Amino acid sequence: MKQGLSLRVSQHLALTPQLQQSIRLLQLSTLELSAEVDQMLDENPFLEVNADVPVREEFGLAQADTPVRGDDLDADYSSKSIADYSVDTGATADNDQNVSPLSADDAQSWEGDGSASMAPDDSEWGGDAKAHSNNLNGEDAADVTELARTQESLQSHLHAQALALRLSPEDRAALQFLIESLNDEGYLEDTLTSLAEGLAAGDEAQVEQLVHHFTVALGLLQSLEPAGVGARDLAECLSLQLRALLQLGHADPARNAAVRVALRICAQPMDLLARRDVKRLTLLCEASDAAVREAIALIARLEPKPGRRFVNVERNIVVPDVLVIQVGQGTQAKFQVRLNTEVMPRLRVHDIYANALKQHKGGGSDASSYAALQQRLQEARWFIKNIQQRFDTILRVSTAIVERQKSFFLHGELAMRPLVLREIAEELGLHESTISRVTTAKYMATPQGTFELKHFFGSGLGTESGGNASSTAVRALIKQFISAESTAKPLSDNQLSEMLKEQGIECARRTVAKYREGLRIAPASLRKAL
Repeated sequence: MKQGLSLRVSQHLALTPQLQQSIRLLQLSTLELSAEVDQMLDENPFLEVNADVPVREEFGLAQADTPVRGDDLDADYSSKSIADYSVDTGATADNDQNVSPLSADDAQSWEGDGSASMAPDDSEWGGDAKAHSNNLNGEDAADVTELARTQESLQSHLHAQALALRLSPEDRAALQFLIESLNDEGYLEDTLTSLAEGLAAGDEAQVEQLVHHFTVALGLLQSLEPAGVGARDLAECLSLQLRALLQLGHADPARNAAVRVALRICAQPMDLLARRDVKRLTLLCEASDAAVREAIALIARLEPKPGRRFVNVERNIVVPDVLVIQVGQGTQAKFQVRLNTEVMPRLRVHDIYANALKQHKGGGSDASSYAALQQRLQEARWFIKNIQQRFDTILRVSTAIVERQKSFFLHGELAMRPLVLREIAEELGLHESTISRVTTAKYMATPQGTFELKHFFGSGLGTESGGNASSTAVRALIKQFISAESTAKPLSDNQLSEMLKEQGIECARRTVAKYREGLRIAPASLRKAL
């Protein structure tokens, strides 16, 4: 084996901490960015919320990178005494694909010593935004998001009703146990025996006694409101609601007859009801065709999930990152794209701490502490810069989207154009991954509604003229066809495909079925009115 030395030239990609942070901030949603800002405020003493609202004429990186005049710089020093700051902003998310190789030591440190001059907007950013606050105006005002989440649970609603019942301690305990065993839809998924065995731990005598108490408690539970709660399956849930209608003692004999036929239908296999097999149900229930149809219509008005209205669904209020404002009408209409100042954090470098660090030159035993503080100061400045870069990129991408989808803002989804990430990336000189990060979990408020930025992207379907039609527009067209169909003869997927071909859009039946299911529209057999 012969040993020797050789020289090899190679290239590798290294991301600076600044660029890593810029990329990470770019893909965060508004809520995640707010949490990131709060965490940085807690960890970095050189970062603070700007309580003042300075006058800002323009926004953008072009203004942030404008050289400062000498007299302005002197005035800034006299008022703020912040250290000089001159950091190259070339390595940003706009050119994240052109990163120069760095050594291992460089990749682990924030460049600069924290004593460079500051750009015009480095000391504060986001001055147009209001201060972050969780409450409405006034000390006693309630948080609207907390009010939206306040909702009575199904269990608490049933427990309140159970208090009015005169029960023995054993039966009351059994009823409370069953109430807590219900799922979110109000069903009792476990059998009474399995519940008893879980408590009795193998004691057969105790299991039998518990099953007896649970049986009594189940009857009490199913008598509570909402009707249908405590059912073991869908058929029992519907039957409980129908029996509750009979107990109301409605004076209309025809309605009571329809309820009785509906009870007989619920006793049959549920797949017959799902398929609306009127002929088979007519034979099994020994009722007329008209009576069965009326009973099915009555069942369709029942609640298959009695606990649905009590489910405490997370109510997230979507706050748009970008606002699109229409100026003018008709063909003269123009759309202005603006950032939502409500979601822009107002941050700046802490003047007193930065000035104190500048005046104190660390040496000797304080050298390590001084260097660590200089790094924290540099991190604060880069954090402000990267947040500014994030919103600037969002604004650029949103503007490009609005320019390409102007027809959508004027005429709705039917006028949506096919658009892919690559087109926006090539127009702005960014990478597709950057566009993907920008359009994820970012929302745009438009005259047509509030949409995620990804909503404006979609593949294209071929047309007879050789052009492309957006998949979003095709889905909107399918929805329009179905909304205008006859309920007696609903349109099948094949018919919808043929109708699209008449419009010049080549769309196979399977593609129509996929789009219809994505719109949560039932097939033609279930859309047919009885």
